[in-house]
Amino acid sequence: MNKRQVIILWIIAIALGGGVAFIKFGQKHATAGTTDRQPGQKLLESFAVAEVAAIEIQGIGDVTNLVKKDGKWLVAQRDNYPANFTAVSEFLDTLEELKVTQGIQAGPSFAPRFGLDESATTNEKRGITASFNNADGKQLAKLSIDRRSAAETPASPYGGAANGRFIRNHDDLNAIYRVSEAFPALSNQPKRWLADGFIQIEKIKSIVVTQPDKADVAWKLERASEDGAFTLAGAAAGETLDTAATDPLKSLFSYAKFDDVIPTAKTAERIQPTGKRTATIETVEGFAYTLTFTPLKPGSTPPPAPKPAMQQPPADDNYAVTVAVTATLPKERKKPESEKPEDAKTQDAAFVARLKTLTEQLEKAKSLADRSFEVSKFTLDPLLKERAALLKKDAPAATTPPTATLPQPGGPH
Repeated sequence: MNKRQVIILWIIAIALGGGVAFIKFGQKHATAGTTDRQPGQKLLESFAVAEVAAIEIQGIGDVTNLVKKDGKWLVAQRDNYPANFTAVSEFLDTLEELKVTQGIQAGPSFAPRFGLDESATTNEKRGITASFNNADGKQLAKLSIDRRSAAETPASPYGGAANGRFIRNHDDLNAIYRVSEAFPALSNQPKRWLADGFIQIEKIKSIVVTQPDKADVAWKLERASEDGAFTLAGAAAGETLDTAATDPLKSLFSYAKFDDVIPTAKTAERIQPTGKRTATIETVEGFAYTLTFTPLKPGSTPPPAPKPAMQQPPADDNYAVTVAVTATLPKERKKPESEKPEDAKTQDAAFVARLKTLTEQLEKAKSLADRSFEVSKFTLDPLLKERAALLKKDAPAATTPPTATLPQPGGPH
């Protein structure tokens, strides 16, 4: 190879190297200039979580409005029933710290390709849009988030691994981003944001259930102590309780949950005009609960959101339940005459702690008054049994139940 050929090869090599460097440099700057946020940066740099006073979450079918009042989050579509404060706080905190894993140059017209089409009629194409306002109604942020799971989310048409969610910041007109957060609990259904917890009935002493649409008593169970067995009030000769049917009633509503809160404006169209029953439940600690439960109309319960490979039918056998409670709590502990001073100190401390728990339990139960709760038939099944279903099969069932008077809450038995 002569000197001239060597020089030519060097010139070609330098030219190729410069071209590659130029291309990489151009790509780097072109990529940096296509999106406002780069991987690792926060999606919302100046999201003022502390200023958020209202959140609107839109999707197919339902809209949820969460409003903050006196430091508490409420669900507007459920007559301002308390929202799950932890769920709302975690959602806001997640957005405040949310970081971009991939920025894709794509304007609003590309949103449908990423499952973010606000005009779509299916969940997969529509996604969820969340708007955040301050107390003055000024919008702080608006985001659209696709609803597909990580397994369902296709790879980006611009490259990148298929994971996390696509998200659009409506203030950013140049890009759609991918984030690693899956938002598993995000929903536009109001009932998904309701505060957890329902009545918790402990140490049941007696249960009285009326006949459907009548004040007449269908059956009454009672026991002398919280550890005792139930007996059937007014049992006829030879009638014996089936403990398999009555034992579950000892822990009735210990861990009960409701499915939804029925707005006052919707009660008439959702609740059946017949089939109402009342249960009065008294405890050894002085609580008296009055539960009124009525079947919901078939088809009045919206079906749950579709799940992959599974569609659950509407819960047409759910009930509307109202709760009233009274209680007579002890002011002081009854002390045995032979009690030792060291034992008294321990027992007094336990009494004070228990009284505090009962007082909080009473206030929580009272806060449920004037509400209609949607409760599953499964939860109410023990109260829906007829008198004959409480008896052993070989025992003769009385054709007409003995006459009984429904006791007033807290009254004598």
